[in-house]
Amino acid sequence: MYNFKKIQVVPTQKDFLDIVLSRTQRKTPTVVHPQYKITRIRKFYMRKVKYTQATFHEKLSQILDDFPRLDDIHPFYADLINVLYDKDHYKLALGQINIARNLIDTVGKDYVRLLKYGDSLYRCKQLKRAGMGRMCTITKKLGPSMAYLEHVRQHLSRLPSIDPSTRTLILCGFPNVGKSSFMNKITRADVEVHNYPFTTKSIFCGHTDYRYLRWQVLDTPGILDHPLEDRNVIEMQAITALAHLRAAVLYFLDISETCGYSIEQQVSLFHNISPLFTGKPLVVVFSKLDLKRVDQLTAQQQALLDSLGSSVVKVAASTHTDEGVSTVKQVACDMLLEQRVEAKLRGSKGSDVLQRVHVAVPVPRDNQERPSYVPESVLQQKNQPVDMQPPKRITMKQREDMAGGPTEFYFDLREHYDLKVDDWKQDIQPEFIDGHNIADWVDPDVLHKLDELDREEDERIAKLAEQTAEDDGDDSSSLSEDTKAIAERIKHAKHMARDAHRSKLGLNHHIISRTTRISRMTEGAKLVQDLVEKTGVSVEAAQTALEHARTRGRSRSRSIARTSRESDSDTEMMDANQPRGRSTSRTESSVGRSLSVTARGKRARSGSRPPGDVATPEEKLARFKAEKKLRKAQRNMQKTAHVTESDRFVGTAKPRHLYSGKRGIGKTDRR
Repeated sequence: MYNFKKIQVVPTQKDFLDIVLSRTQRKTPTVVHPQYKITRIRKFYMRKVKYTQATFHEKLSQILDDFPRLDDIHPFYADLINVLYDKDHYKLALGQINIARNLIDTVGKDYVRLLKYGDSLYRCKQLKRAGMGRMCTITKKLGPSMAYLEHVRQHLSRLPSIDPSTRTLILCGFPNVGKSSFMNKITRADVEVHNYPFTTKSIFCGHTDYRYLRWQVLDTPGILDHPLEDRNVIEMQAITALAHLRAAVLYFLDISETCGYSIEQQVSLFHNISPLFTGKPLVVVFSKLDLKRVDQLTAQQQALLDSLGSSVVKVAASTHTDEGVSTVKQVACDMLLEQRVEAKLRGSKGSDVLQRVHVAVPVPRDNQERPSYVPESVLQQKNQPVDMQPPKRITMKQREDMAGGPTEFYFDLREHYDLKVDDWKQDIQPEFIDGHNIADWVDPDVLHKLDELDREEDERIAKLAEQTAEDDGDDSSSLSEDTKAIAERIKHAKHMARDAHRSKLGLNHHIISRTTRISRMTEGAKLVQDLVEKTGVSVEAAQTALEHARTRGRSRSRSIARTSRESDSDTEMMDANQPRGRSTSRTESSVGRSLSVTARGKRARSGSRPPGDVATPEEKLARFKAEKKLRKAQRNMQKTAHVTESDRFVGTAKPRHLYSGKRGIGKTDRR
């Protein structure tokens, strides 16, 4: 409710002047010349004075607004500030700040009025110096007040944030009777505890939970049994809390007398501060029960405890053994809740709420009795002996305990899946792949279909092997020589596409676009299609010839290689008659460069060209132009280090060496 930690730091008198004057120097113009018009000179110095006066006003107003006004805050905080810092001194310091602010405003207005009639630069400058000097002189007199307010601010920021209107428990009593130990038990606070009096020198605040509500617990310093005017600042903090906060009071009484004070002294203090308990729930806590119990007290001590009053709730507790700690908390919270509810009902708001609430009471429709019905099977099961009753279902908590605790037990989320077969619950498979449901690809007969495909493939292989054996045994094969030559060309085209792809693997080359990559991968297939269309052979026959060529022996490959060498010599003779320039042979060699080192080595050792490559010079030239056009299209992307055509990455838009520093008086064309 009150957050004193947001108060800004109050600077010293010297730092305050440095802040204001340096800000004026930075935020206002600093150059003026005698040749300026007198009106311009006046405005220059009037601006200086006005800005300085406004800055002083702003800073001093910030100090006055940040510090709390004692007449506007809760009486608890007002009295607490009076106890800690002296209310008169506090108000006097803030009053001096306010007077200084008004004086500075007056000085600023007066010197601005005088500057309107300045007749020279020198006179205006002297008026500005005099005005700002008088403002600084007024501020210098605030040195002690600003130092005092900074001390108050530091102490206020260390105070706990106490809400005077919420549910609160106040712990009070003699020093060293167990208040701080009790607070550490029921809250998450960590108050210092020692075995000597006045360990707690200020109010500590903690929070606890009860009935799903947040409760505020205040640990107050110890109080001694002497008149009010003799109590010091530490004791007066506890008196202030008891006097102004509507809370449940827990008065701690050490029955073991190990605190250094007798039971008689503690009872006397209770009667001395009893007026502060008026209208508040009161619980007397007999602490340190582990050292001495109530039934071990003498008759005289029992009589002293009875003098506390019969209406006072008395509870014994021990923070060492935790005996009675929860009982004390429960009793105090219940008493405070009951009192707060009664107070709300007595007010005007309570009656308004009750008038809007309607409690429905059912009216019987007849006099017939309708007792509850329990099935016979349930009664029989309930009357069975314990050993014959069905076993109870093991709860998840019991399973967790049997497994070794929360750190060792993991709840199986698939246990309650509703599936046709229970074994399916533990299947490890994704439900979706690439945005599609896997059920779209599930085929119950997939294994049977796979077996059928394997069987058909075996039959085809066996049939092809028989046909190959017949062809090797009989020179008069059913396939014509043209068909076999076409099969060899198709095989060579596929090898070319494969070698071109392998030559690019592992090389430090630029990644081409996807469309170009696909077109290159399908180049072999296009060559096959072109050959089939030109020769007029059906696709089925070409495929059969290709499979036949795969099963041929090495002798047949040698004969085809000789035929290809002869065709190569014819092609070279044709190239010799071509005009100068990039010949087809150079084109072929440029294509060969794209092959891998291994493939080129094999070709060099064999000394022959690929078998069956009988492309015309026009076709080779068209192929070369297409590849050249492709390389040219990729050139810009390679220069700019773009991955694909869709790469929109832009490097450094403004290089630092071109856009840093100030320009001189020379050329500016470098930009």
